[in-house]
Amino acid sequence: MADVTKWPLFSLMSPQELSSIRKAFVFGMSANEAIYITNDDEVFAFGLNCSNCLGTAESQSTIVPKKLDFFSGRKVVSLSCGSGPNVLLATEDGAVFAWGHNGYSQLGIGTTNQEMAPVLVSANLLNKVVTEVACGSHHSMALTNTGEVYAWGYNNCGQVGSGSTANQPTPRRVSSCLQNKVAVSIVCGQTSSLAVADNGEVYGWGYNGNGQLGLGNNGNQLTPCRLVALQGLIIQQIVSGYAHSLALTDEGLVYAWGANTYGQLGIGNKSNQLSPVQIMTGKERVVEIASCHSTHTSAAKTQSGQVYVWGQCRGQCILLPHLTHFSCTDYVFACFATPSVMWRLLSMEHHDFLTVAQSLKKEFDNPETADLKFCVEGKYIYVHKAVLKIRCEHFRCMFQSHWNEDDKEVIEIDQFSYPVYRSFLEFLYTDHVDLPPEDAIGLLDLATSYCENHLKRLCQHIIKRGITVENAFSLLSAAVRYDAEDLEQFCFKFCVNHLTGVTQTAAFWQVDGNLLKDFFCRASRCGAFKN
Repeated sequence: MADVTKWPLFSLMSPQELSSIRKAFVFGMSANEAIYITNDDEVFAFGLNCSNCLGTAESQSTIVPKKLDFFSGRKVVSLSCGSGPNVLLATEDGAVFAWGHNGYSQLGIGTTNQEMAPVLVSANLLNKVVTEVACGSHHSMALTNTGEVYAWGYNNCGQVGSGSTANQPTPRRVSSCLQNKVAVSIVCGQTSSLAVADNGEVYGWGYNGNGQLGLGNNGNQLTPCRLVALQGLIIQQIVSGYAHSLALTDEGLVYAWGANTYGQLGIGNKSNQLSPVQIMTGKERVVEIASCHSTHTSAAKTQSGQVYVWGQCRGQCILLPHLTHFSCTDYVFACFATPSVMWRLLSMEHHDFLTVAQSLKKEFDNPETADLKFCVEGKYIYVHKAVLKIRCEHFRCMFQSHWNEDDKEVIEIDQFSYPVYRSFLEFLYTDHVDLPPEDAIGLLDLATSYCENHLKRLCQHIIKRGITVENAFSLLSAAVRYDAEDLEQFCFKFCVNHLTGVTQTAAFWQVDGNLLKDFFCRASRCGAFKN
């Protein structure tokens, strides 16, 4: 399942809010706006709200997600955004809605007025079922369920495909050599357009100054032209960057063409290519390619799940596909693209499948599957021997034939409290500790006894975060007792910095006299008692 918090906009949302998200889209000139769809098909928007692109009917920005009531009861199937920014959205019933910047009629409503809330794009689409929408910088496209392509908006380079360079205020069917073709996919570059037909042919029109139409020249095209260089290949997917394009064949081969100033073609240099060239030839079969019109970044995913990136990456130019540690192409754009927008409507479909880590966490303290239980302060904790042996050297030694505990079904623990021991066992299942600082002292004692160094460091971190004037000296005493030097130094500095308050607490005068004497000596040496 995709992690939407890879995009900083979502990092302020609670786990509960995040779990409700089914689809999300981050957009805008600085990736400062976001729209998401919940599991209940409710639509929310938040962010900077440039050009009223959030569709909230308000001009103010908002860090708190606002529900777009307009879409209640409707299912979103496609969403795209232009540079204005402006937003285009298609619903399950085939309707298209638009809002935001409209200086070039890219909303398709016959005017150039901005829209603060979603409006229906009805001209020439009213009886059509739109299945996909795409936005360029200031032009828009829609694909119907019958394979028709419609375009509108800015047309200075012929990107609307009307045969002229006049702006198109409402949707107009793209015909010419697409007239008798059934299109199955559409994409937009900044000022160019591409479509894939059901027979795998690719057609392009609009701006071609960098060769992004792949026609072998750099002349603009006012109507669709077939990419003859791809003849004989069945194209399954196409994507467009700012001024470059990628195509994926049904055999998993990747072709690239167009602008290459940042190495976005992945051919090892920065030379533009007027015709498609095959890339990633030494790699395994590719199953997905990625780019979007607002970036110069490219990505691909192979059959085994390896994800590659090339092009503009945080100011650097990556000239050849570079292997990443990401699990999906979407994360490439979250971490490397400028701006860090989403290249598609990101799906976070929730499913019942549990990872190994999630399964272990679920089975902790489960009496139905456990084969061992610990009794601490009269309370049982249910565990699994195999898990304990795998995760902890202490238990690996314990469950040997020469230890008495190996044959027991119940093991009594009397040297630690129930909260401490339960937290320790839960840590072995989850790598997580949730204890107040006072109890973390006991867990620190256990970690020291069991030689669990990682847990020891975790306890020290918890104690540091929870130190107060009231408990500071108790924590210092514990740090000394358990030989936690880093924690001891931290607590000592805190006590010296808050000396007056700490010396007035009960904990200060209840500690061992030797520790008190040592504290005063150290405090004196660091100048705590100077006038």
